[in-house]
Amino acid sequence: MPVDLGTASTAWIGDIPPYQPEKNEKYMSPKMCDHFRQILHTMKRSLMEKVDNTVDYMQEQANNFPDLSDRATQEEEFSFELRTRDRERKLIKKIEAALKRLEEGSYGYCESCGEEIGLRRLEARPTAILCIDCKTLSEMRERQGGE
Repeated sequence: MPVDLGTASTAWIGDIPPYQPEKNEKYMSPKMCDHFRQILHTMKRSLMEKVDNTVDYMQEQANNFPDLSDRATQEEEFSFELRTRDRERKLIKKIEAALKRLEEGSYGYCESCGEEIGLRRLEARPTAILCIDCKTLSEMRERQGGE
């Protein structure tokens, strides 16, 4: 069973070990692209299963409780589930965009500076579109604008 998507670990990807590039292997070689394609498809399948399970769960648990407290508790649980699924739906869109970038040949390269994002960052966040330097700069700008 996959670990929650909120964890920092990539263990939720299943049995896919981190990619070990061969000596002198070119960045985003066909083999490397296949590795990330497999990760992204695994992530998407896992998320889609959660969506299906949530719908089933909500249909099974949909009771009209006469007690207002019980009804409020159930509505709060459903609201929490729906917020979680909404975040996962957004992640599915990011996964689909990453798969499209893989097909176009732009996956793994920073959308801001064009440099390589790096294998370890992609292993940790396969949907990343910015290298660590550009992401750090972006977050600093957000914090300054939010103050």
